[in-house]
Amino acid sequence: MKKTYRVKSDKDFQAIFDHGENVANRRFVVYRLAKQQQHFRAGISVGKKIGNAVIRNAVKRKIRHALMEFQSRLVSDDFVVIARKGVESLDYHEIKKNLRHVLKLAKLYQEGSDSEKKN
Repeated sequence: MKKTYRVKSDKDFQAIFDHGENVANRRFVVYRLAKQQQHFRAGISVGKKIGNAVIRNAVKRKIRHALMEFQSRLVSDDFVVIARKGVESLDYHEIKKNLRHVLKLAKLYQEGSDSEKKN
């Protein structure tokens, strides 16, 4: 994911947590902050309860990959995805399905008629 698509600074994370809305399902929590910008910016948080560094990084890679697949469908807001316990045991397709579900709940994912609907 390109640097322009990332929320990296602590100040940005805190602004999203303090002023944003949150939505959750069993596997993810999403905090959303509406902004007027050209494209979305996403932050990913995977806590130490998920597992060791290798497992946490694998989960982050899967989330980043799913977000890039959803890129054309995402609203241009800032948001943070927080992984919950249990996500480490899911394969990529289950992570993608759960992530799409929570992004729809947060009104960040706009449904379309492309091949992505089949997955």
